[in-house]
Amino acid sequence: MATVRLLTVSAAFHRHGGASSLPLPSRLLRFSNRVIRAFSSATSPPSKAVVYDEQGDPDAVCKIRELPPVPIKDEDVCVRMLAFPINPSDINRIQGVYPVRPAVPAVGGYEGVGEVHSIGSAVEELRPGDWVIPSPPFSGTWQTFVVNKQNVWHKIDKRTPMEYAATITVNPLTALRMLEDFVDLKSGDAVVQNGATSIVGQCVIQLARLRGIRSINIIRDRPGSGEVKEKLKKLGADEVFTESQLAVKSVKDLLADIPEPALGFNCVGGNAASLVLKFLKQGGIMVTYGGMSKKPITVPTGPLIFKDLSLTGFWLQKWMGSDKSKECREMVDYLLSLTFSGELKYNLELTPFDQFPTALDKALGKLGSQPKQVIKF
Repeated sequence: MATVRLLTVSAAFHRHGGASSLPLPSRLLRFSNRVIRAFSSATSPPSKAVVYDEQGDPDAVCKIRELPPVPIKDEDVCVRMLAFPINPSDINRIQGVYPVRPAVPAVGGYEGVGEVHSIGSAVEELRPGDWVIPSPPFSGTWQTFVVNKQNVWHKIDKRTPMEYAATITVNPLTALRMLEDFVDLKSGDAVVQNGATSIVGQCVIQLARLRGIRSINIIRDRPGSGEVKEKLKKLGADEVFTESQLAVKSVKDLLADIPEPALGFNCVGGNAASLVLKFLKQGGIMVTYGGMSKKPITVPTGPLIFKDLSLTGFWLQKWMGSDKSKECREMVDYLLSLTFSGELKYNLELTPFDQFPTALDKALGKLGSQPKQVIKF
């Protein structure tokens, strides 16, 4: 079919003597676009994917499998994935404990970056070779080829470092939204957070610093905590405390010239959440976006009553699901520009796809504290 269409275009071109009333560049552009569509694949290539047939421990249920080609409809775009991360939420989906998860059997993953491989006949905004990310993200990015509607792909600058393009939505966007959505922060204000070494935590430090906002950061006690503190301070952290350092009646004396924060972020739970509450000023808000310790949040009665503290939660997937597509993409472009300029960076480790089992073990914490794992095809 593609050959017939191409010959038809060629024949029409020669019937008019190779000429047209259009200027030469426009004529060539129109012709080249027709050729691109003529050679667009009817199906995707076979895809190598990380698949799980049932929910459970990821290292037990995830298998690498070849999937058959997928039809490419008129408005579809086939993307050859370049890289994807292993996020905690990806692991939770596979375990079956995340609130929203795909039906099994399923392909893992929720974000990543890819290059347009081929397009359907009705696609206008994208061309083969463009770099794109799923925006808002969707399930099934842990595979070599992904086919989906053109409106779910967002074109990005190909100069963006691949590892940042693959990871820009879930964690950096969470940090940005939490800084902007709950308290009207001004330059000179402060925030406090636990889980400061997480990708969200690292992004909070840097995005706050860009706005002149001070950050108080809590990390767990561990060997080498002094080195961890120095790394966070190089990112822009004003203060970094281990949990044991905060076993005092009042933390005000630890703040020096930093004002009491009105906003705190909790991704750990348990005692680490209580430590965030200790720092908050009158009327402060603690936003919970994770529970890595799997322990409940306990709130001291006195501060809750007499300091009028508020507790709320943030879930990026819910925020993105409320018709925020345009706003989401604008913020992603802003965050990508910061990675390109070097103003936003975080610890990542690029791992080849054939070493996925090792990367998964690292993401599961089996090999100790490790950087965020990003799989490269």
